[in-house]
Amino acid sequence: MAEYRNPDKSSKGSIVFHLHEGVGTLTDALAAIKAQNLNMTHIESRPSTDPNWEYDFLVSFDHVNDAQLQQLGKDFKEKGLAELTFALAQGGIAWFPRKPEDLDSFSTKSLEYGAELDSDHPGFTDQEYRKRRVDITNFARSYKYGQPLPVVEYTPAEVATWGVVYTKLRALSQTHACKQYNYIFPLLEQNAGYSADRIPQLHDVSKFLKRITGWTLRPVTGLLTPRDFLNGLAFRVFHSTQYIRHHSKPMYTPEPDVCHELIGHVPLFADPEFADFSQEIGLASLGATDADIDKLSTVYWFTVEFGLCKEGGKMKAYGAGLLSSFGELEYCLSGTPQLAAFNPQMTAITKYPITMYQPLYYYTESFEDAKRKVKEFAATLDRPFTVRYNALTETVEVLDNKSAVSSFSKQIRNDMSTLTEALDKLIS
Repeated sequence: MAEYRNPDKSSKGSIVFHLHEGVGTLTDALAAIKAQNLNMTHIESRPSTDPNWEYDFLVSFDHVNDAQLQQLGKDFKEKGLAELTFALAQGGIAWFPRKPEDLDSFSTKSLEYGAELDSDHPGFTDQEYRKRRVDITNFARSYKYGQPLPVVEYTPAEVATWGVVYTKLRALSQTHACKQYNYIFPLLEQNAGYSADRIPQLHDVSKFLKRITGWTLRPVTGLLTPRDFLNGLAFRVFHSTQYIRHHSKPMYTPEPDVCHELIGHVPLFADPEFADFSQEIGLASLGATDADIDKLSTVYWFTVEFGLCKEGGKMKAYGAGLLSSFGELEYCLSGTPQLAAFNPQMTAITKYPITMYQPLYYYTESFEDAKRKVKEFAATLDRPFTVRYNALTETVEVLDNKSAVSSFSKQIRNDMSTLTEALDKLIS
């Protein structure tokens, strides 16, 4: 069922259509698009989550109106070459997931690392290590929503590498990490299999998080695109690798690995305020423009990855990139780097290095304050609608425009006022 908006005006627009695999099928679909005199600005494909089709295609246009999209849908159907499932001629909205099973469409589409290693990776010349990476990423490659999370039988060498990292970071976090992190970590040791001599399994950790804050883990083959990764956060889903860094450099990794995910990220997903703050960034990413995705991923970098917070007049670390890096965890609180108060408008356009310690860290007063600021920032993004997460169904609901949000909020306030008056009468 296609969705249509703004029938009389021409603007940027996007479509998503299903396609069967076969010689010439994409060529025919593109010919139908050309027949409508539409100029494509972006096209990408994903394996389809619909068993009746092989591929999903997202195509964006610089100028399009709903009449053209309706005709295109008819042409697709009449020629039997594709099925148009989403069309929007307002604001150039990209496809985005509406329910957690939609994450199946991109969780195997990693940008780099995973089974492939760059020549400067510590394990590049280690054929046994590289084969092991392939075996582990294959678990993630075959995973689908609703299935049991894959179990990895880690080798003694892998556990030993984990133990070195775990022991050093566990000691340093006592003085350098925020109080929420240090409160939660013992709970993970008691309930999710955390210890220096055992690498936790994703299913144990995910079960614990689900019970505490509703977050879950999902295996991933490697680094996702910023859009795909942030989209997952909207559903309180964190994409986690399961492979571990090379044993030759246990305190260094050029990529996220199981140490970074489980020691750096996971503990704070069990904190309700941080969990809500992280989801807020994800919700803002749904349907965002490429430019706004860049801004949101930068906000994520300076908060969830490398954020500091005030605690009793002192600075503490809460970013996973800090909490999983012994060297940078010491450095960030050494007095050497520059510190600035978290301001999404400024943070979103700050340049940062990825191969060295950060010269600048942003700090926040609290996770609740950070969530409020991100929510206000999201309202300024170039998106003609907003979204709401339904925790009961674990789905995202789209409000057609931003004014609908004000209307919704007003209705909630009216309902609360009515309820308060009724309670007052009942008590009196």
